[in-house]
Amino acid sequence: MARTLIHPGKHLAEELRELDIFAAELARQIDVPVNRVTGIINGQHSITVDTALRLGHWFGISPEFWLNLQKLYELRVARAEIGKRVKGSFPGSRDASRKSSIRLAYSKPARSRRALNSPETASLGASSVSP
Repeated sequence: MARTLIHPGKHLAEELRELDIFAAELARQIDVPVNRVTGIINGQHSITVDTALRLGHWFGISPEFWLNLQKLYELRVARAEIGKRVKGSFPGSRDASRKSSIRLAYSKPARSRRALNSPETASLGASSVSP
């Protein structure tokens, strides 16, 4: 079953409707051009990092919420448009050993506290980890 593609602007429009605020007023309050907000609401523009930061602050939620909506939308659009071509274009793409090595690469144990507190990491600006 295919999922319906919902642009993040639709979520933004619903929030504004519930708050009884026009796009122009939101744009003024978050200090962006009106056409940026209306473009997002109309599905013509993406939510950028800058806009996500501003929306997150204004709504009192994380900017990651807005960026995740945007990225999820873009990923679903890409899957709908080119997903089958990508899936079938790599020989051996279902190779279990390749998948397991990727999983292993992302599941390595974290560095020890001693390593995090070493002079090398201190010079990189890493903060000290308390026991």
